[in-house]
Amino acid sequence: MTLAMTPAERESFLAEPHVGVLSVGLANRGPLTVPVWYSYEPGGMLGVITARSSIKARAIERAGRFSVCAQTEIAPYKYVTVEGPVTRTEPQVDPDERRAMAHRYLGAELGDLYIEATHAEADQNVVIR
Repeated sequence: MTLAMTPAERESFLAEPHVGVLSVGLANRGPLTVPVWYSYEPGGMLGVITARSSIKARAIERAGRFSVCAQTEIAPYKYVTVEGPVTRTEPQVDPDERRAMAHRYLGAELGDLYIEATHAEADQNVVIR
């Protein structure tokens, strides 16, 4: 018996709304490792929305790549890790993408409240893919 997932199973798992753990190397110290919301559809690119001036965004820009681990927190434990180069950074976040990510993690009602509460910071975010 193998516990390894097939490529299709990994993509399906990654498309579920797990909080990801993003890691990116930092010069002269250990990697930065932080929880993140992310977007992903099977066959597509993983996307992370973050503040343009955040340590995370600046470290990813310098490194040119990052890793994300998504996992379950109850047995039977499962996880998927992905790693690779940044393919693009979008300087503006499409409001529909931002709303979709909030809904993915919080549901429609709380997601809309989150969007409203963080509206003032939205223009300072980027999408890293």
